Amino acid sequence: MFGENFVYFFTVQGFFIGIIFGILKSFDAEGLLVYTFFITIFFYLFSHVIIAFYYKTITGKTYNFPKDIHEKELDIFVKEINKREKLIDSACKITDMVIKMNSEDIAGQKL
Repeated sequence: MFGENFVYFFTVQGFFIGIIFGILKSFDAEGLLVYTFFITIFFYLFSHVIIAFYYKTITGKTYNFPKDIHEKELDIFVKEINKREKLIDSACKITDMVIKMNSEDIAGQKL
């Protein structure tokens, strides 16, 4: 069903529900028109909201995910992370060696 047809169908339903509700709730012509008008407008606007959400989900499902580009970028990130890990490991080793040397020097001076 096209979006326009859904809006028309839902608006006509709102019109008839508005007439029925107006007859049940109001005993004069003005009340009947007011109830019918507001309920029809509500159904009309509500149908547009439904159509908007429907088209939003349809376009979201047709999105094409660029798998190749994504995998290449992830490979670059993995290589960069590995480089940084090696750099951090070497910095930790150097720091541990310096701390060990300092602790030996301090221990030798105290004796």
